[in-house]
Amino acid sequence: MSKLVNWYSSLGLATKQFIYLFIVTLLLVMVLAYRNLSEAESLLKNQVIRDAELLVGRTNQYIDASLDNVENMLLLLSTRYDLFEEGNEAIADDTLRKFADNNNSIAKTLYLVRTDGKVYANSQVNYDIIGNPKLPELYELALQNYGAINVSEPYSSPMSGHTLAYVLPVTDLHRQVKGVVVAEVNLDLLTERIAPMIYQSYALVTKDGNIINRLDSRDKMLPFQAAVYPPVLEDSFREQLVSLKVGVSQIEGNGLKPLVAVKSTKNRLGWSLAAFIEEDYFYQDLQQLNYNYRTASIVWMIILLISAYLMSRSFTKPIRRFVEKMDRLNDVQIVAKLPVTRKDEIGRLTQSYNDMLERIQTLLQKTKSAEEQKKEYELKMLRSQIAPHFLYNTLACISSLAKQQRIDEVRDTIRSLVKLLAFSFDKQSEYVSIEEELEGLRMYMHIQQVRYGKQYKYRLDIDPSLLQNRILKLTLQPLVENALFHGISPRSGGLITIKGRLERGMIRLYVRDNGVGISKAEARKALHDHFGQERSKYRFTGIGLRNVHDRIRIHYGMPYGLRIGSASGVGTVIRVDIPVLTENDERLGVLS
Repeated sequence: MSKLVNWYSSLGLATKQFIYLFIVTLLLVMVLAYRNLSEAESLLKNQVIRDAELLVGRTNQYIDASLDNVENMLLLLSTRYDLFEEGNEAIADDTLRKFADNNNSIAKTLYLVRTDGKVYANSQVNYDIIGNPKLPELYELALQNYGAINVSEPYSSPMSGHTLAYVLPVTDLHRQVKGVVVAEVNLDLLTERIAPMIYQSYALVTKDGNIINRLDSRDKMLPFQAAVYPPVLEDSFREQLVSLKVGVSQIEGNGLKPLVAVKSTKNRLGWSLAAFIEEDYFYQDLQQLNYNYRTASIVWMIILLISAYLMSRSFTKPIRRFVEKMDRLNDVQIVAKLPVTRKDEIGRLTQSYNDMLERIQTLLQKTKSAEEQKKEYELKMLRSQIAPHFLYNTLACISSLAKQQRIDEVRDTIRSLVKLLAFSFDKQSEYVSIEEELEGLRMYMHIQQVRYGKQYKYRLDIDPSLLQNRILKLTLQPLVENALFHGISPRSGGLITIKGRLERGMIRLYVRDNGVGISKAEARKALHDHFGQERSKYRFTGIGLRNVHDRIRIHYGMPYGLRIGSASGVGTVIRVDIPVLTENDERLGVLS
C-alpha cells in the first residue's frame, strides 16, 4: 500500500488529476447506472400495469356507454304501447326496422312480444322463417322485475348468433301490460369494438361467471377446454376469474404460465372486465435495456478516459481562448452578471463576461430608444398626412359653388375645411375627446356631402356618457373614409352608422356601412396588409386600417385594436376597442 502511495505522490499534477477524475467519475457512473437500471425495471413494470388499468377502465366505460344506448332504445320503444294494438302490425314492423337501421348501437335484433304471443321483429321475414325459441323465456324474464329493464345471460340465438337480451315490459296509460320489448345484443360486434382497446388477452365476465366476449382459439395465454368449439375456458380458470379481486392479481394461465390479471369494478349489470398480461412481457424490453446500459457504460468509460486526459493536460488553454473571444463579442443574448471571486483565468473570464453584458445593455438601450423615436416620427407623419388632391378637389368644389352664387354653402364648406385642417394639424396632444373626434368627423362628412350629394349619409349612435373620454386623434375618420370609398361609393350612396358603447370594461366603437362588403378572406387579411391604404384623390389622409390598428396597439397594448366583419353584398362593420381614458388620466400618464 505504501508503494502505491509513493508511486501516486511521484506523479505529475496533470496525471494525478487525470487518475482522480477518472476513478471518481467512473465509480459514480457505475453506482448511478445500477440504481437507474433497478428503478427502470420497477418503473417499466408499474407503468405497464397502470396503462393496463387505464385501458381496462376506459374499455369498461365504453361497454357501459354501448349498453346505455341499448337501454335508451328500449325505453323509447316502451313508450309506444300503441304498437301492440291490433291493426298496427305494419306500423310496428316499420318502427322496429327504423330503430335498427338508424341506431348505431350494438343491438342486432329488436322484438315486440304481445301478451297473446304475437311477435314483431325488425327483420320480420327472417323471424317468420327461423323463429326464436328463446322469446317465451325472455318474456317471463321481463315480467320478473316489473317496470324495470332485465338482462339475460349469454345464449345462442338463431336470429342474432352469440348474444344476450335486454327485456322491458310495456304498459298502457292504465298500467296494463301490453307486451314486452326485447333487444338482442350483437356480442360479436361488441367484441370487435373493444378488442383493439386491450393490447393482450381479456375476458368479459357476467355476475354468474359466464364469458360474454367471443374467445379466440389462437390465444396462447388462456386455458381452453379441449375439442370444444366455440372455445370455452376451463372451469377452474373461470372460477378463478370470478373470485379475483378488483385491481391487479396473479393468476396461472395456459401451461401454468404466470399471468398478471387486471380486473375492473363491476358495472351496474354485475359484469367485470379482466385483462391478462404475461409476466415475460415485462422483461422483454428490460433485456434490451440491460444491453443498452452495458453498451452505454463501455462507451462512457472510453469517453471518460479520453475526456479526463484532455482536461488534465490542457485545462487552462481553452479558457484563455474563450476569454479572448468574449472580449470581441458585442451582440449576444442578455443574461445575469456573474460575481468575480477569483483572480486566475476563471476570474478574467468572469470579468470579461460582465464587461460584455454592460456593452450589450448600452447597445440595446440605444437601439430601443432609436426604435421608439422612429415609431413616434411615423405616427406624427401619419397624423398630419393630408392628401393634396383632397384639398384641390375641395377648393374646386368651393369655387364651383361660388360661381353658382351658393354663398351659404360656400361659407359652410370653407368653415368645415378650416376646422378640419385645424383639427388635423393640432399638435398639442395625440388625444382628443370622443366628442371632438366626432366633430371632426362631422366636418369631414359635410364636405363629402357637399361634393357628392346627400345620398352619402351617416348616423351617430354614441352613448352620451362616453363623449368626454379620450381617444387617439384620427381614429374614426380613416374608418369612415374607408367605408365611404370602399363600401357605399361603388353603390353611389348608402348609410354609415357610428355606434359607441361601454362593454366589458372597455369602450367599443362600431363603424358600419351597408355597402358592397368584402369577402371573408379579405376581411381576415385587412389588418395585416395595406388594405384600404392606396393613394386616391378622394382621400383626406393616407392613414388606413392597418395604421389605425397599429397606433392603437402601440399606445394601449395587444388587447385593443380593430376587429373586422363583413359579408359580400351586405356591408362591413369595424369594431374599435379602446380603454376607458379620461382627460385626467391623460395628464397623469395613466393608460387603462
